Amino acid sequence: MAVRDTSIDPRLLESARKEFMEKGFIKAELKTICDNAGVTTGAVYKRYKGKQELFCAVVEEALAVLDGFVSVRTDVDFSSMTDDEVRSTWFMNEEYLLDMFKILWEIRDEFVLLLEKSVGTIYENYRHDFAYQMTYAYKKYYHEAKKRNIAKAHITDDEMHVLCTTFWTSVYEPFIHNMSWEEIEEHCRVLCRFFSWDKAVGIES
Repeated sequence: MAVRDTSIDPRLLESARKEFMEKGFIKAELKTICDNAGVTTGAVYKRYKGKQELFCAVVEEALAVLDGFVSVRTDVDFSSMTDDEVRSTWFMNEEYLLDMFKILWEIRDEFVLLLEKSVGTIYENYRHDFAYQMTYAYKKYYHEAKKRNIAKAHITDDEMHVLCTTFWTSVYEPFIHNMSWEEIEEHCRVLCRFFSWDKAVGIES
């Protein structure tokens, strides 16, 4: 029985990542990916059904990180949180925000692939879908804050979606514009000054 050459896999995925980053999914060429990886197209088709499945393999680990990020923020047990803890979630915290950027920094290339280079794949609406998932999380926190009489302002679901999309666009853009980590640190400080979630939902200082 022939033994599969597993050394091909990391070479192939790295070559594919570079080609997708440079040209986007639609314009990326499978032949170029294979040539740069030093493999034949036959070797690719033994592993993947085609270019889209190869793209999915490139972003697979990043998606797991992002799904975990969303789950932590949506699967929350409010019964274990005090009023002060619910209230504090609405205040912009530079240290917390920077930790979030560190998570995204570790998967920055794949994050950009999902946001900007995925047209033609099943992830072409990822930018919108991610913001929608985070909107769901924010709405849960907002309704809890309203129930406890912590948040005083009335925010509709549509308005919350607009606010969340605006906020997350501000998170996406540094990666799309290939900012350095030092630039992202400064951006994080600016973002904390710019967005006042506590004021938006009507929390008194």
